[in-house]
Amino acid sequence: MSTYEISGPTALVTGASRGFGHAIAIALSEAGSTVVGVARDWHRLEELRSRLGETFVPVVADVTDPNVAGELIDRYRPTTLVLNAGARPLARPLQHHTWQTFSRNWEVDAAQAFHWIREALLSPLDPGSTVIAMSSGAAVGGSPLSGGYAGAKAMIRFMTSYAATESERNGLGIRFVSVLPSLTPATDLGGAAVAAYARRQGVDTGAFLAGVGPTLTLEVVGKAVTDVALAPAYEAGAYLLTPAGLTPAG
Repeated sequence: MSTYEISGPTALVTGASRGFGHAIAIALSEAGSTVVGVARDWHRLEELRSRLGETFVPVVADVTDPNVAGELIDRYRPTTLVLNAGARPLARPLQHHTWQTFSRNWEVDAAQAFHWIREALLSPLDPGSTVIAMSSGAAVGGSPLSGGYAGAKAMIRFMTSYAATESERNGLGIRFVSVLPSLTPATDLGGAAVAAYARRQGVDTGAFLAGVGPTLTLEVVGKAVTDVALAPAYEAGAYLLTPAGLTPAG
């Protein structure tokens, strides 16, 4: 656990050492937040600390551990909580998965979302706080080469919606929002998926991406999530995120 102490309003980002989480942590910091970044990769977190300085607090921990969720929420009392952590699925068609590989994203992505959302409601976070859970466009369109990934991401969207209902029913004043980014090669996970789908179509990744059209950049993701976090005008419970920006998910 981190030995850094902070005061005042904070944002806490899980999976902050790389990919979307890394970009979101940077964007929130640049927007004026003190960011607590949680991940297992100490070296990458320290690199981010070197870049962002005292506005970034690195915490090395396993975000799927329910004790970690409760401890860090109690310690840092974030006003913005971004649940981004997740596992890279094995890129194979259904029949080449075992149940263990198929269910990996349920055991990591969905589990961490459950633990942190539960603690946000139980604690509870302060009124006016925002919890943003990173789902995926795959939750809408499916992902036949990713095992249970699409289902796990759909469940994250459902859990976020359930939590929003509980917040309203109990007068907690906590906003819960899910964000569903489209496929992008900008992350390790997305790059592996792009390569797998290109192979399935018998084309190289360049040709596959040309057929897909514009893809998300990390900067677009970081700005979009920061906008949702800091602007109460984003009142929908779920947003699709494409290179064109955020649109409410139906």
